[in-house]
Amino acid sequence: MEQDAKELFARYADMIYRIAMSYGNSVPFAEDMVQEVFVRYLKKRPGFENSVHEKAWFIRVAVNCCKSTLSSAWSRRVCPLDAAGQLAVPFERRQEGELYEMLSCLPAKYRIVLYLRYYEEYQVKEIAKILGITPNLVSARLRRAKEMLRQELLKPYQQQEKEAFLDETGII
Repeated sequence: MEQDAKELFARYADMIYRIAMSYGNSVPFAEDMVQEVFVRYLKKRPGFENSVHEKAWFIRVAVNCCKSTLSSAWSRRVCPLDAAGQLAVPFERRQEGELYEMLSCLPAKYRIVLYLRYYEEYQVKEIAKILGITPNLVSARLRRAKEMLRQELLKPYQQQEKEAFLDETGII
């Protein structure tokens, strides 16, 4: 039994951590959620039909833990440590740099669908089932998230064009 839990932890801890980061955007929150998911696993010891069912169970429990923690009264009254300069992800784990920063600015409902679609490679219908929403809503959130990212990526170029135009017209 203990060996099974260690194997499952090795297999799913990073995935749960990333899901929690997409919701809470802080290291302590993500670490707490990983712990909470595995505590729930150890208490319940569910039987899984196959590896797909096993993975879906861990994703669903991670999403539920994140949502319930973030909607709790305690969470609403706690002040985040962002003002103290805490990074949401330690520097050595930040491989995507600027893209990660843009993703972290998106609302959680958009980050989670992007994560499940492009990192975990779930199909829209599977994401809908995992999150308990309709496939149309998943598609809409993916579309909106991509549009938000596109707008953020284009901002520097739009600013350069604006400055060039103002310079050419002699306004500046």
